Amino acid sequence: MNRIGKIIPGLLFVLTIALIAAWLGNRFPIIGGPVFGILIGILMNNTFGKPDNTLDGIKFASKKVLQWAIIILGAGLSLSQVWKTGFESLYVMLFTLSAAFIGAYGLGRLLGVPFRLTSLIGVGTAICGGSAIAALSPVIEAEDMEIAYSISTIFLFNVLAVLIFPPMGHLLGLSDQAFGLWAGTAINDTSSVVAAGYAYSNGAGDYATIVKLTRTTMIIPITLVFALVTAAKKKKEAQKEPDLNYSLKEIFPWFIVWFLMASFCNTLGLFKGEMVHFLKTLGKFMIVMALSAIGLSADFKKMLKTGIKPLILGLFVWFVVSVVSLIVQFTTGQI
Repeated sequence: MNRIGKIIPGLLFVLTIALIAAWLGNRFPIIGGPVFGILIGILMNNTFGKPDNTLDGIKFASKKVLQWAIIILGAGLSLSQVWKTGFESLYVMLFTLSAAFIGAYGLGRLLGVPFRLTSLIGVGTAICGGSAIAALSPVIEAEDMEIAYSISTIFLFNVLAVLIFPPMGHLLGLSDQAFGLWAGTAINDTSSVVAAGYAYSNGAGDYATIVKLTRTTMIIPITLVFALVTAAKKKKEAQKEPDLNYSLKEIFPWFIVWFLMASFCNTLGLFKGEMVHFLKTLGKFMIVMALSAIGLSADFKKMLKTGIKPLILGLFVWFVVSVVSLIVQFTTGQI
């Protein structure tokens, strides 16, 4: 059987789960299709198991479909809009990103959380939840269990944010723009940012969405930095063990370059209204497919062995980012 024939059964299996997850995500948007996908996958893999002939297709979906999804999502991003909003929110974004990574690696080291899991939780909180975790995971060669655990952790605080942020914003007397900037920089997933923003006001929702899209572009430099760190580690290992093959070309995250090219094409107006909407929808569904495949590869027993420490880490980093966003706005006179 050729390679395509080997991956088709697994892809169809993943597609079926993804369709169910996407439908549930539309019914319950506060949870979202990606989270349903990974949860259904984990539940199925750890109860009924999966057919042997689906293994190749599941692996393909969790790696290649994931990278293609990131590229297609880039087609929905306008770099000109990102530049304008990014300039307005630059200070807040730089401080929250720094706080997220300093907090993640500082506490992660104290708690003894593994580097890759700390990195995924840090980047998921700092940038854009599941999408950032999805983009970083192939670069640092994260295990499916680590991806599943980090996305589940981020999801928990997304739900809390949607419930807590709007009443907190009213209690603090935040303007629509101040709340939009707070939500856009301190809530992880785009759907949760939109939900919290529009729960506050239409103006806050509009601004929060643009800030969040701008924050999403931080995937590019952050992923490239991690690629260089991973490459340096691989090179060092190759020097110690001559049998190991080292190639920067193989390690480099080329899908991020194509993500940037897709964004550039959209900025030039090569993708029109309906096409942009279609590509966004397709990209989001492919993310659901990829995360369903990751769930089907995750071992729940290994996740339980990891314990509660990554959850504590996620809570701490989320709290730090939320507070730093407000402090920076206050000190720069935006509140």
